[in-house]
Amino acid sequence: MRVLLQRVKSASVSIDEEIIAEIPRGFLLLVGFTHTDTEREIDSLVQKIVNLRIFEDENQKMNLSIQDVAGSLLSVSQFTLYADVRKGRRPSFTDSAPGQEAEKLYNLFNKKLEEAGFGVEVGVFGADMQVSLINDGPVTIFLDSVDLVK
Repeated sequence: MRVLLQRVKSASVSIDEEIIAEIPRGFLLLVGFTHTDTEREIDSLVQKIVNLRIFEDENQKMNLSIQDVAGSLLSVSQFTLYADVRKGRRPSFTDSAPGQEAEKLYNLFNKKLEEAGFGVEVGVFGADMQVSLINDGPVTIFLDSVDLVK
């Protein structure tokens, strides 16, 4: 499982120029799954996301979590996080989980974020979406369950 986390001042998702989800200050989460992902990977990444201290405190040190600042979450499915570009000029997506399995995992991921105490705005799985954001910092962090789950 991979998550590209962006600390944002605001973010939104649109389909056909209609905003379907938006948040103020918080995290935009681009989320992708591979064939071997399970609830274990989801649990690990959810805990990392909700406890990651990347908001500034009164001394401008990254010392506060999204919980501490009452931030919001926008979760967007992103199978292209598993793009393989080692060969040729067109990416291969064979490492991405099949659609139905990825959708189940994505829904479980969002449910677990909600169970952690967050309202979660979401994109539409598999849809052609336009994502807009104002990256705060900019702060962008790549999380991979391979690095977190032992």
